[in-house]
Amino acid sequence: MRYRPHDYQDFATTFIEEHPVSAVFLDCGLGKTVITLTALHSLMMDSFEIHKALVIAPLRVARDTWKDEASKWDHLSDLRISVAVGAEDERLVALRKEADIYVINRENVQWLIEESTLSFDYDALVIDELSNFKNHQAKRFKALMKVRRYIRRVIGLTGTPSSNSLMDLWAEFRLLDMGERLGRYIGQYRSTYFTPDRRNAQVVFSYKPLPGSEDAIYNRIGDITIHNRKLDALEDIVEAANGKPLLVAYWFRHDLERITTRLKAMKISFQCLDSASSIAKWNRGELPVALIHPASAGHGLNLQAGGNHLVWFGLTWSFELYQQTNARLWRQGQASSTVVIQHIVTEGTIDERILKALEGKQKTQDALLDAVKAEIGGGYEKK
Repeated sequence: MRYRPHDYQDFATTFIEEHPVSAVFLDCGLGKTVITLTALHSLMMDSFEIHKALVIAPLRVARDTWKDEASKWDHLSDLRISVAVGAEDERLVALRKEADIYVINRENVQWLIEESTLSFDYDALVIDELSNFKNHQAKRFKALMKVRRYIRRVIGLTGTPSSNSLMDLWAEFRLLDMGERLGRYIGQYRSTYFTPDRRNAQVVFSYKPLPGSEDAIYNRIGDITIHNRKLDALEDIVEAANGKPLLVAYWFRHDLERITTRLKAMKISFQCLDSASSIAKWNRGELPVALIHPASAGHGLNLQAGGNHLVWFGLTWSFELYQQTNARLWRQGQASSTVVIQHIVTEGTIDERILKALEGKQKTQDALLDAVKAEIGGGYEKK
């Protein structure tokens, strides 16, 4: 099958190739496996930066997913993958085979490193479901830390990096970057970003983040991480709206899928504005959230009765479509004196470049309009 990646998949693959240590935090179903295999293939077959990779995954994923995914796509057909699961003699046979990528289940990490007597000569490591290594006291974590310094490239994959709390991130990133970003010791991390929560005298049962620590942590790990922060930001905006209607603009189909999945999880009523009935429902104020694609938000579409708050989840390069979408709310008949337009933009991504380009086009257009007004009005002066 021919691989036709989405833009975010291309971005993630390039990100892995360009970062010796990377954390790919994408929701289930967004193609983390093919993204990673494509990057490994490039690093092995094109740039020759790595020669032998180890993938650690949950048992079912290790047994089925990685080899099946590689065989599915034409561009990965020359990758040799050996799956080392099952009884010890089966694992040993698989690990002694000539291959490019070796896959084991997480339960056998300690066995591989401390008991198998095999040479640990992998120059790339993929931890599929990184959150399984959130316990720094677990045997598999300690075993992997013994060989971490010998591995040139490490890739962590998960859709739930902090499934319980932000405390989970310390062990995960200790494996990835040897403590460079969140510190080498859990006590240092805990005292920097957290404060005791539930306790009994001197015994602390749980910790809660200090004010501002969440952003501080994300800023520390942001340079090596692709995560779902845009969806988190959208959720924050939806919750802050407190039921007031919110119009959300998206550009890519995969973003629409991710947004709808998150809104369903939040139990928020929403519709795509792609029919007369959905538009009428929005204008009657019956939708807390409405989703719109800029290409369908053309001239003459009246949405101003439904609300005054627009959020750009994904931007378009087209200034005309951008401007026309904004004008669906900011137009004659808008009951509010203010229309709020927000952009969810992750630093260092393509969205940042698009927004700067749109701002530049706005300045150019404003200058043109000012010149025309001056010409028509004679003594026009901008206030």
